[in-house]
Amino acid sequence: MEHIYSNDLINETSPYLLQHAHNPVNWKAWSETTLEQAKSENKLLLISVGYSACHWCHVMEHESFEDSLVAQVMNTNFINVKVDREERPDVDQVYMSAVQLMTGQGGWPLNVVALPDGRPVWGGTYFQKEQWVNALNQISKLFVEKPEKLIEYADNLEQGIKALDVVELNTDEPVFEKQFISEALQNWSKQFDNNAGGMNRAPKFMMPNNYHFLLRYAYQTQDEKLKEYVNLTLTKMAYGGVFDQIGGGFSRYSVDTKWHVPHFEKMLYDNAQLVSLYSDAYLITKNELYKDIVTETLEYIQNEMTTTNGAFYSSLDADSNTPEGELEEGAFYVWKKDELKAIIDQDFNLFSDYYNINNYGLWEHGNYVLIRNEDDASFLKKHELTKEALLNKKREWKALLVSERNKRDKPRLDDKTLTSWNALMLKGYVDAYRAFGNPDYLAAAEKNANFILNNQLKEDGGLNHSFKNGVSTINGYLEDYAATIDAFLALYENTLNETWLTTARDLINYTFDHFFDTNSNMFYFTSNQDKALVSRSIEYRDNVIPASNSIMAKNLFKLSHYFDNQHYSKTAISMLNNVKPEMQDYPSGYSNWLDLMLNYTHPYYEVAVVGKAAKQKIAALNKTYIPNKLIAGSTSENNLPLLENRFNPNETFIYVCVNKACKLPVSQVDAAIKLLKE
Repeated sequence: MEHIYSNDLINETSPYLLQHAHNPVNWKAWSETTLEQAKSENKLLLISVGYSACHWCHVMEHESFEDSLVAQVMNTNFINVKVDREERPDVDQVYMSAVQLMTGQGGWPLNVVALPDGRPVWGGTYFQKEQWVNALNQISKLFVEKPEKLIEYADNLEQGIKALDVVELNTDEPVFEKQFISEALQNWSKQFDNNAGGMNRAPKFMMPNNYHFLLRYAYQTQDEKLKEYVNLTLTKMAYGGVFDQIGGGFSRYSVDTKWHVPHFEKMLYDNAQLVSLYSDAYLITKNELYKDIVTETLEYIQNEMTTTNGAFYSSLDADSNTPEGELEEGAFYVWKKDELKAIIDQDFNLFSDYYNINNYGLWEHGNYVLIRNEDDASFLKKHELTKEALLNKKREWKALLVSERNKRDKPRLDDKTLTSWNALMLKGYVDAYRAFGNPDYLAAAEKNANFILNNQLKEDGGLNHSFKNGVSTINGYLEDYAATIDAFLALYENTLNETWLTTARDLINYTFDHFFDTNSNMFYFTSNQDKALVSRSIEYRDNVIPASNSIMAKNLFKLSHYFDNQHYSKTAISMLNNVKPEMQDYPSGYSNWLDLMLNYTHPYYEVAVVGKAAKQKIAALNKTYIPNKLIAGSTSENNLPLLENRFNPNETFIYVCVNKACKLPVSQVDAAIKLLKE
């Protein structure tokens, strides 16, 4: 008998859901209709969460979800729901918390069985086919014979999930001191890998926000040892295979301790934040390597990840087809020695010394992942080359390898656009413009900001989360507001276009109306207009991307200065105070909060630049790394609190203020920098 199945995913836009649209499983997308069906048919929900660049998600699909016998078990006993975690981070969060409570660990694919009302009772990550089928059979049997057992378990688990993200209002006096941060750092530094950079373990994630904070802290406290460690980490990441030495851009993490072999997917959010990090690191060190990393990463973003309307795609898959048509991780990126010899030809010995086509650069099965292990100066000396000659050779090598690589099957592209990740990339472009002054970077940033305004901003002043095929969907999450406000503030500081500043303020006010929790003074991850899930969580721990609440607290801090708004100021302080008790024990999970704390423990400057040459003076000022400042400016009369009555038609003045007191205005940028460094 032929099994008839009805897979609803063909109507979706998410590339990940579309990848599963031809499985024999009766997949449905997460929706009210699906949840109602589970209740009315009294069927268990089987919720499977992943994303399109996830290697083990593809493996499980191939082994289980494409198998008609497995599908039969799933279709008979469950309402099967496929979720793209990038589209629905709210659903992912709830069920990830459940699996972490049940098993002590999480990850993707994430597979959960829930009662018809959506409350989870069982779950895990990747399952082999037999384990999967056995587990599903046992659970469906239990649901028929002893449903009360599952209900009791769901009750307990629900309490656990709700307790996970509860933030208590900290009623202690907010006290932020330098010593608190230095003690947190002593704790943290025990995990540093002082040989290869990063943390002393594998796999190694780049965690840009961690190094951004450490970079700033080392700079502001003149901690030479910490400076060395951060620069070591940035250099080793840039030398590693985790950076695509041929096409630019970073993979998600490396599986070893020397940043050599990545998990080959490339995510927009990593590259966005790394551009910001390397731009600031360049301002401090003037290290050409850092400039190259930014240049090549942004070339990759422009070539592979940007749409015609200035929006950015989400990710490139780790897997691609081998010449034999098999999906294999890294197939697009790795090289065989003979292949390289044939392509590079006479320069092969030089090339193989530079990129380690030797035991150091060998991965497995005769495959090499290009990796560097010495700086250019040493290499030039050893081979008696000029800087110019090496540059030309590298250009030639890259052109040859790119053209060869492009003959291969490309990794699959996840072509949906997420507001939060776009805003991170927009900020990356602004930071690169601030550091390098390249007008193309500013143009890309403005184009993306206008895309967000024109497509993702709704009539009621809120944002949507996702965009694909000309359609904007899914009510925005806190991460969308946090990242967009942050990016718009950066754009304002670099263009003085007040649209970005006032839109940032309007968006903050919108989040107070729809996301704010008056009991804790924190913001919920979901809007009060969204249908309730098992738990309404508050995201406050920094991870690969900083927590939406830590970005919000920083936004409030800045906006309180721009608009002289006490409510914003008090909320930011209260939020930081709420998480303070956890910060010292696990500083790497609070790096963005620690960064905010530096604004209170050290002087924080308001720099107002007013006059016809304001933009030129700001561009000159930005050539110096000053993390503890915000910029307001205008080329004409302006009534913003920081700019009022300060315009002079004949002269452009720079006002440096701290703690509501201003120094005498100066007209020279050097003089202003001196005041900022006092």
